[in-house]
Amino acid sequence: MPAIGHVTRSKDGKSYKGQLKTLSFKAPIDILPNTAKNGDTQPDFRVYSNAVEVGAGWIKTAESSGKEYVSLSLSDPAFGPKKLYANLGRAAGQDDEDVFALIWNTVD
Repeated sequence: MPAIGHVTRSKDGKSYKGQLKTLSFKAPIDILPNTAKNGDTQPDFRVYSNAVEVGAGWIKTAESSGKEYVSLSLSDPAFGPKKLYANLGRAAGQDDEDVFALIWNTVD
């Protein structure tokens, strides 16, 4: 699966900051904890670009490894009528454990 950007986890481990990049655009993103979460159906994170909310993220558990990861759902007019889905995963060739790739998750 292709990486459509990279983010770095904050020192406190609670948020991420980086960039979303595709062939048609590049945008900064901040993945911040959802401090207003009050139920299991609400996201664990809110995703912002230039202070505009563009998506949400949920902490999931991988079936094969049992490790937690963040699954993102992003929406913007630049993406067209469909949402863009991505997971935060280990960045290829990266030794820093706080750097993650946004791995595009095609739904079709």
